[in-house]
Amino acid sequence: MKPLLKLSATIDLASEALGKVAGYLVLICCLVSAGNAMVRYALNYSSNGWLEIQWYMFAFIVLIGASYTLRMNEHVRVDIIYGAISPRSRIWVDIIGIVLFLLPGCFYLAWLSWPMFSLSWHQSEMSSNAGGLIRWPVKLIIFAGFALLVLQGFSELIKRIGALKGVYALDTKYEKPLQ
Repeated sequence: MKPLLKLSATIDLASEALGKVAGYLVLICCLVSAGNAMVRYALNYSSNGWLEIQWYMFAFIVLIGASYTLRMNEHVRVDIIYGAISPRSRIWVDIIGIVLFLLPGCFYLAWLSWPMFSLSWHQSEMSSNAGGLIRWPVKLIIFAGFALLVLQGFSELIKRIGALKGVYALDTKYEKPLQ
């Protein structure tokens, strides 16, 4: 179990680092967005390339940031059930959710997105907009986002199994949403 927990810690560090990158990209994306708006209204000039850069950054923030969100235990849950059960039951709910839904779903989406990226890469696919960008980077982000969610899902599964075995101290506190 110790080697698996070490692997889990490594995956967690990678997710945290990428989550921080995604966090900084939010600021950069806001600056690019504001710059686009100012240039469009002040100089009556618009650039599809800069708009697409924004979209690529949004994709990175959401898709790459998803593994960080899972790492921080901040994904959406059915709070009616989750908030009313014991910490050990929460661990079981998480394990079942990871094994039955998260891992198969994200693995399948990563598997589906790889051919889209590969085709885009080999064809040097470009945006259909004048002045647009190449398309393969955003398609790679789609694949990478789901692949990272699979890795983080394995990490969370390892930690929860470790918690059930008593070899890992999992933080099981749960804050009910304000309603």
